[in-house]
Amino acid sequence: MRLLKVATCNLNQWAMDFDCNLKNIKISIIRAKEAGAVIRLGPELEITGYGCEDHFLELDTVAHAWDCLKELLLGDWTDDILCSFGMPVIKGSERYNCQVLCFNRKIVMIRPKMWLANDGNYRELRWFTAWKQNDQLQDFQLPSDISEALGQKTVPFGYGFIQFLDTAVAAEVCEELFTPIPPHTELALNGVEVFMNASGSHHQLRKLDLRMRAFIGATHTRGGVYMYSNHQGCDGGRLYYDGCACIVVNGDVVAQGSQFSLKDVEVVVAQIDLDAVASLRGSISSFQEQASCKQHVSSVNVPYKLCKPFNLQMSLSSPLKISYHSPEEEIAFGPGCWLWDYLRRSGASGFLLPLSGGADSSSVAGIVGCMCQLVVKEIENGDEQVKSDAIRIGNYTDGQFPTDSKEFTKRIFYTVFMGSENSSDATRARAKTLADEIGSWHLDVSIDTVVSAFLSLFQTLTGKRPLYKVDGGSNIENLGLQNVQARIRMVLAFMLASLLPWVHSKPGFYLVLGSSNVDEGLRGYLTKYDCSSADINPIGSISKQDLRIFLRWAATHLGFSSLAEIEAAPPTAELEPIRSNYSQLDEVDMGMTYDELSVYGRLRKIFRCGPVSMFKNLCFGWGSKLSPVEVADKVKHFFKYYSINRHKMTVITPSYHAESYSPEDNRFDLRQFLYNSTWPYQFRKIDELVNELSVGKDAPPLSNGAGVVAAGSADPKAGL
Repeated sequence: MRLLKVATCNLNQWAMDFDCNLKNIKISIIRAKEAGAVIRLGPELEITGYGCEDHFLELDTVAHAWDCLKELLLGDWTDDILCSFGMPVIKGSERYNCQVLCFNRKIVMIRPKMWLANDGNYRELRWFTAWKQNDQLQDFQLPSDISEALGQKTVPFGYGFIQFLDTAVAAEVCEELFTPIPPHTELALNGVEVFMNASGSHHQLRKLDLRMRAFIGATHTRGGVYMYSNHQGCDGGRLYYDGCACIVVNGDVVAQGSQFSLKDVEVVVAQIDLDAVASLRGSISSFQEQASCKQHVSSVNVPYKLCKPFNLQMSLSSPLKISYHSPEEEIAFGPGCWLWDYLRRSGASGFLLPLSGGADSSSVAGIVGCMCQLVVKEIENGDEQVKSDAIRIGNYTDGQFPTDSKEFTKRIFYTVFMGSENSSDATRARAKTLADEIGSWHLDVSIDTVVSAFLSLFQTLTGKRPLYKVDGGSNIENLGLQNVQARIRMVLAFMLASLLPWVHSKPGFYLVLGSSNVDEGLRGYLTKYDCSSADINPIGSISKQDLRIFLRWAATHLGFSSLAEIEAAPPTAELEPIRSNYSQLDEVDMGMTYDELSVYGRLRKIFRCGPVSMFKNLCFGWGSKLSPVEVADKVKHFFKYYSINRHKMTVITPSYHAESYSPEDNRFDLRQFLYNSTWPYQFRKIDELVNELSVGKDAPPLSNGAGVVAAGSADPKAGL
């Protein structure tokens, strides 16, 4: 037997906070050593934080990373343990995303990333160059101060592996695992037994299974030990890095860390027998044949043994059942942990949420309630960092700290029902009941006097007073009256967030939470600068379908039973008067259902469909219940209002990223915001297809009368 103990970790790093990051790295090394590990793997770019973005272009960022690495190497941190640290490195005139492999106070080699992540939320090619010279390792001249401090002038730089006396170890960095020909395939044929994957992978609903299958597949048919390390938390932006550090041996998961956690450091350890890797490889004839004619990969020799011999006092790690969260749990825990990181790092004293009693704002309230439950639970488990943060944010004194989640919620969470003459008693009651269940400090205010003041001012200026459509007004009047209510609520929310802490003699300020969902953003079913405009939004990238599932789950599992009634109620903006023969409903206003919106969103973004391709796909998907004419009408209706309202995405509140069809304009879904919303060419192509499909049938031919409508010319809440 060759017994090897390895450690990987989840680290909650903060972009550009080198003190925080170095502290977490040191804690992880201490815990790895205490467990007896001889390899310690940290996440990608752990010294700087992954989300530095354009700060990577600053020479200071690279210099600070070298200073931190020097501190690690001058101490005893790397004594008798191979450590892989992630940081940017400049070689010549190029900047590389690197893993710096260190052992016994020396840099053994620097491994630059060869395949950069450059889609979705990732923009690595903006800041880094991919390493392309894979034929041999090159000498890298260390910065002069580092060289003098370490007594080491050059180190091997490039693609290769480390050959110890009893095993071979190599790095594979994040995206490289998911390429068509990942490096570990060639490295395995060269005898590498331990693969270290340092990652910066963010959460997305239902994504973890894809990641786990990649780890398993990497060693299932070729053998090996696959170590995976990831960031965990909000490091300063819209993404939540969802941890799940793990260790896989010959296709079996033997250790797995948490996906969602409030911990700053979590170390995952496993003890393995490398002879099991050698045995599996020796039993696969095709592996042997391909290894005999492999492409040679360069290596660095280290005359040191990492493994221990057979010892009954050392137990081997056994295969585990992989732990997955349901989508409902992901919605609760992911945004909940993201909110906690944002709250504790922003300097704020809590949150304020305009709580309408509808599904979206109630989902946000439920997530904040879940966050408070997680905080109290983590304090009970002895996490001193969480306890310290909670005492500071909750303004506890005299040695007190949170022991009850509802009491803690009361200290840090305001909810406000901003009712008008158009609000129903039912939504007001639901908001109050939910606030009581969660424990928030709840206010019930009427905005009618403010609305009336605005309308009186308008009448003074113009001599006219607008009317709702149900009272005989035009569409323009109807929209104007709805929008003024919505925007007053935004102004009032920010005023309350800044002044209520002062009213209650609390320090600091409150962050305003938004509550528009991904489908409303896609359709533009929101007023620009209404309560969708906030400081942050934990559900802005979550679909209405998933939120309704979450509400049902939270009613039972979080103890907020009123969420079940809220989920069952039909969605309504309550911006128009309620009459005996009329009640405003979201799906009627939009001219489409939320289920249809999810389909449009996935086809538009995930399957990259324009209007014509979407029409063709939906003819297959909906052909059994809708005619081509009806499908065409729906597709045109969606693209018309999507393009009219796209400008709203340029100012949408920063939202937790959770969904692959998010229309978020900042970095994930980059498109113009001024469209010809009649799409004359595309809609004409759809009409031609419909006419072809209608030959021999009774359906009349279509024509697309198209006049140009400026995308910013309307600002409909309901897309009317």
